[in-house]
Amino acid sequence: MGFGLRKKALANIASRMSIEKGSGKEAPITQIYGEDVFNLKAMKDYLPKPVYKKLIATIKNGTSVDPQIADDVANAMKGWAINKGASHYTHWFQPLTGSTAEKHDSFIEPDYEGGVMMDFSGKSLIKGEPDASSFPSGGIRATFEARGYTAWDPTSPAFIKRSSTGAVLCIPTAFCSYRGEALDKKTPLLRSIQAISTQAKRVLACLGEDSEGRVVPTLGPEQEYFLVDRELYLARPDLVQTGRTLFGNVPPKNQQMEDHYFGAIKERILDFMTEVDETLWTLGIPAKTRHNEVAPAQFELAPIYEELNLAVDHNMIVMEVLRQTAHRHGLVCLLHEKPFAGVNGSGKHNNWSLVSPDGKNLLEPGNSPHDNAVFLTFLCAIIRAVDRHADILRASVAYAGNEHRLGANEAPPAIISIFLGDQLTDIIEQIEKGDAKSARSGGAMHIGVDALPELPRDATDRNRTSPFAFTGNKFEFRAAGSNQSCSGPNIVLNTIVAESLDEIATELEKCPAAKRLETLQKILQKIVKQHNRIIFNGDNYTAEWQKEAARRGLPNVKSTKESLKVLIASETAKLFDKYKVLSNVELHSRYEVYLESFTKTIIIEGKVALDIVKTIIVPTVIEQIRQLAGTLRELQDLKMKKGCSPIGAKLDKATGLFEEMSHSLEKLEKALSSHSTDKIIDEMSALRSSVDKLELEVDDSLWPLPKYSELLFIY
Repeated sequence: MGFGLRKKALANIASRMSIEKGSGKEAPITQIYGEDVFNLKAMKDYLPKPVYKKLIATIKNGTSVDPQIADDVANAMKGWAINKGASHYTHWFQPLTGSTAEKHDSFIEPDYEGGVMMDFSGKSLIKGEPDASSFPSGGIRATFEARGYTAWDPTSPAFIKRSSTGAVLCIPTAFCSYRGEALDKKTPLLRSIQAISTQAKRVLACLGEDSEGRVVPTLGPEQEYFLVDRELYLARPDLVQTGRTLFGNVPPKNQQMEDHYFGAIKERILDFMTEVDETLWTLGIPAKTRHNEVAPAQFELAPIYEELNLAVDHNMIVMEVLRQTAHRHGLVCLLHEKPFAGVNGSGKHNNWSLVSPDGKNLLEPGNSPHDNAVFLTFLCAIIRAVDRHADILRASVAYAGNEHRLGANEAPPAIISIFLGDQLTDIIEQIEKGDAKSARSGGAMHIGVDALPELPRDATDRNRTSPFAFTGNKFEFRAAGSNQSCSGPNIVLNTIVAESLDEIATELEKCPAAKRLETLQKILQKIVKQHNRIIFNGDNYTAEWQKEAARRGLPNVKSTKESLKVLIASETAKLFDKYKVLSNVELHSRYEVYLESFTKTIIIEGKVALDIVKTIIVPTVIEQIRQLAGTLRELQDLKMKKGCSPIGAKLDKATGLFEEMSHSLEKLEKALSSHSTDKIIDEMSALRSSVDKLELEVDDSLWPLPKYSELLFIY
């Protein structure tokens, strides 16, 4: 490694010729949108009309696929994919690794005349058989128990994934073991969607609302990410192997000027974003917003809301498209939650809501939220669910990468609370006292310039410090990590709200229809009285809130290992089993997988830190000490006493820090041999402290690793 690679990277970046200018025109969105998706239009073009109608009914109503139409659908999908240039297909699924998986099979079948036919059967569409023993299973599958199944999910459309030389048909699927246990993130998500739909429909029926069809959770996951120059990235083995910098000082100028947020987007980044958007649009992903985020080199992409299952699939594609597109632009997309210490990390804001069978947003307050019985019922159900199961919700975002972020300045703390804003909090307080009679209005805002229009003011401000905030017509769960699948948090959210709705429906169904509103008022009043401790509209980052939260009895589970324990608690097992979302065996498997993943991640980071210091930093510091000692001897030989003093002081400091670093290095080695993640984390922190001090002392011409000032500002 040495300084050579850093120097070469910087020289290459400086000498790059400007990119040839394009036309400045993009392809018309309406022409390219969804062209690589086997969507309703493609189905209508390729399927016989009776088959099309049956498949649409399955997609809209969530019913089982009629096996009799499988061959027709497979043949149509194959014809469409071949016309799009695809030669292979794959069952695209989401194992417990947190990423996606695929095994490509070509459409070819020998014709026994020396040629081939293109074939794809209904059986191949509906079921695949990947090796289940090679994926994390938490003990569900042993090495000798290899059989697993992928099952076609018709509610998420097939799509084409392209490379520079070819294309493959990707078929979204669930993934389960030989005995039917879920080995993926999609299966329990689909179960949880079914559970909340069932219970929400019961509540709607009790309130006299249309409950024919499905209640559908919706999601709009905002995706934050960093971009760094690829040459600088390759000169940082910690970034290459762990996705984050294990060493490095925050530069004098970082994000404190607040000039990057929503700033003008650099041309190179805008070119990257343009290609990302076009790729996503061809895949039917409604990418809507793009902008600079708070930290230098940090950006965000936000889509329009979609049905939850589809939105989760699309977000997995978004992350892959970001990484692949960055590579083509000589960049690297960092999705780690905290790739750089001292500046903002990246999250994935999980904007969640519910839509009724007739297409109404059930979390839309309307102009008179105090009179909106449906809205208030679902709002109170969510308040109870989050308060009752805050520990499970916290566990849904617990993993190594997010542990660096939760509780820091840009992220919500580990304490789960709900922000409602002034208007809804006032209504909730009225409910607690008896009945809601009024709602505050936001009014109008006068800016003081005659030429500017009068702006309607929202009834509620926003709170970016809250982990679970109401933001107008949805709840934003801000604790999800940028590299995380959205499945986990939403599986929990759907299930705990399903339980709360179930309890409301059960009480309402016991009483005559004429008395249900009166009964509902008592139910909501009871919920508010028992669970209003979870509501907090203030600054979640303050020490005062931590004390207040403790006084209220809210859990504050800061570590991943502690947080994950709730997954194997008996009450958690009862909850998820009752709604058929996860069995006790499946919950235990996830606990084992997630704990093992956390442990392995910490050990890998510890070993990478050890290797970097031993093979890169130590030789660098030795060379610095050798040069200083040589200079000091030369000055002493020349009897230049005035020059000796500062050189001697610099040598003493470098030597002292070298000894400090060497001591930390030994302690980290011992911690790694013990496999204690707590010790490894502590010793990595101590080692980093020594190395970061040395970065400020060693001559820049010697320092081997690209610095934060280069990684964050040269792109």
